[in-house]
Amino acid sequence: MIRLEVVRGQEVGRALESDQDLVRIGRADRNDLVVTDHHVSGEHASIAFNGEHWVLRDHHSTNGTRVQRGGETIDLATQPGRELVLAPGDVVQLGEPSGAVHVAVTLDDDDDGARIVSVRQVADLGEVEQAASRELLQSLYEAQRAISAALELEQAVDLVAAQVFRFLSRATHVTIALREDEEAGKPKRSARYVPVGTRVRDVGASVEAVPITRSVFKKVVQDRAAVLAADARRDVGETASLMAAQILSTIGVPLWQGEEILGVIQVDNRAAKGLFKEADLDLLALLAQSASLAFANTRLVTRLRIAEERQRTENVYLKRREERRRFDGIIGESRAMKTLFDQLKKVVDTRVTVLIEGETGTGKELVASAVHYWSNRREKLFVAQNCAALPENLLESELFGHKKGSFTGATDDKKGLFELAHEGTLFLDEVGEMPLSLQAKLLRVLQEGEVRPVGSNTTRRVDVRIVAATNRDLETEVKEGRFREDLYYRLKVFPLRLPSLRERREDIPLLAGHFLKRYAEEFGRTVRGFSQQAMEQMQGYPWPGNVRELENEVQRLVIQVDDDGFIQPSHLSPRIRQSEEATAGRFRTIKGTLKEMVEHVEKQILREALEEHDNNKSATAKTLGITREGLHKKLKGYGMS
Repeated sequence: MIRLEVVRGQEVGRALESDQDLVRIGRADRNDLVVTDHHVSGEHASIAFNGEHWVLRDHHSTNGTRVQRGGETIDLATQPGRELVLAPGDVVQLGEPSGAVHVAVTLDDDDDGARIVSVRQVADLGEVEQAASRELLQSLYEAQRAISAALELEQAVDLVAAQVFRFLSRATHVTIALREDEEAGKPKRSARYVPVGTRVRDVGASVEAVPITRSVFKKVVQDRAAVLAADARRDVGETASLMAAQILSTIGVPLWQGEEILGVIQVDNRAAKGLFKEADLDLLALLAQSASLAFANTRLVTRLRIAEERQRTENVYLKRREERRRFDGIIGESRAMKTLFDQLKKVVDTRVTVLIEGETGTGKELVASAVHYWSNRREKLFVAQNCAALPENLLESELFGHKKGSFTGATDDKKGLFELAHEGTLFLDEVGEMPLSLQAKLLRVLQEGEVRPVGSNTTRRVDVRIVAATNRDLETEVKEGRFREDLYYRLKVFPLRLPSLRERREDIPLLAGHFLKRYAEEFGRTVRGFSQQAMEQMQGYPWPGNVRELENEVQRLVIQVDDDGFIQPSHLSPRIRQSEEATAGRFRTIKGTLKEMVEHVEKQILREALEEHDNNKSATAKTLGITREGLHKKLKGYGMS
């Protein structure tokens, strides 16, 4: 039992008593002890029972966690793994040092009152084997061989329970608790022993896990011993005979690998009178040797599968990263592109979120990859996800990952893109298409730097630089309730606007030449270039599909044109030729003096430019290469203001 009481802060007097092995503390409602002070993080810290001690762990909180012990203050940021074993009388300090929330900790070491009847040290198990009969040894050998064949966790639990019920006639319940797996071989003192399965005699299926008896559990872990105990809470009285009472009798034995305790097998007698015998304790201790190997193997197999999945996933992204690294750069010499380059130089080596706005086909993902590969994160992964490409449930799993069994088809644990992109960059394309429910979860990642996989009750810290892109007007989406306002301002820390191709027509020859060279080499063709008339028609076309449409057009032209020839106007797509003819027709509709015809053409150009920019005069003036005052003067002269 652990008791926590807030003795300083906004929640003074709030207390929590818990017999659970994990207590979470933080500002978010999902915590066991909720502390609402603004400088406390969403999931600030946790206190876990690891079989021997209660361990406080700081979850990389923004303002830190400290422990006041006597006259000393211990900062968890200075402790290995940001963890500290708690002692009676400790006071946990959360948040800013000047106004920290103080939480008094009371540790009740009374456990659950179980009476220890007999103990067998793991080192003494060999003596038990020598004392066993030949028939029993043969049966044990068969049982151990069956258990050792297990490679899946559920299979191992089933096989161990079956053999326990075979050899221990009084056993009614078998529960397996395993230590949480550590990452990268770095054990954490706060790692818990979690019940992974309970089996009941004659039920034939798994049931809800039975809690481990605390006092037995502690002795098994601390002493590396098999323990036989009676539960005094169900005893009929201090003087009554234990053998005559219908009470719970329990055996706990360790699962071990070398010096490490992997877990505990607890076997209960919940139906029959009397205690387990010491012979039962010896038999279970012998079975635990094979069970230890089986569970060590299942853990190894799980690790290998996760590693293989991670390697497959990372290989895909590494290949995509290398492909992106080979790009020749973002092409453009227009004023709009030079402005974009200047902005990129300022933002690439910062951690701020970047929002790329622009029409479809303007090259938003190319700019996003530049933000990554031109930055100091270039050696880590650049991961891209189109938010409009998947339905909501699959997109959530793709971004945040999921736990095995969290939904139909979730056959294994899966890491999300946020975890894969740790210390790298995650590009969220078409973020305006993201459902509102996922927008809330994305906002939490941006605020707290933590992700929660689907079906999991724990969070994981991630360090990811977010680059988002959209072809929608997010301000309008916010006003109409389709996009969260708080998320909008979190994303638009540093906006980058990509100009449309019609705003940078002078870059069309550069882009067309680049694509011509690429596809000529790819298709093994020899194309000498574009004729002047063809290029003029291409520059006159509005390109509603922007750079992507231009790329597709050049790709088609390379296939169509004869080797060693020039691309002529007749090779262009009908829509481009028709656009040029329509424009020429409009400009030929008026007859008169040169001045009158020039004025007519200029008015037509001004009108079309204003339409392209939704009557935004600043943007129109910028595209036309004149000042806003100059544009106003021309519009007024033509009666268009």
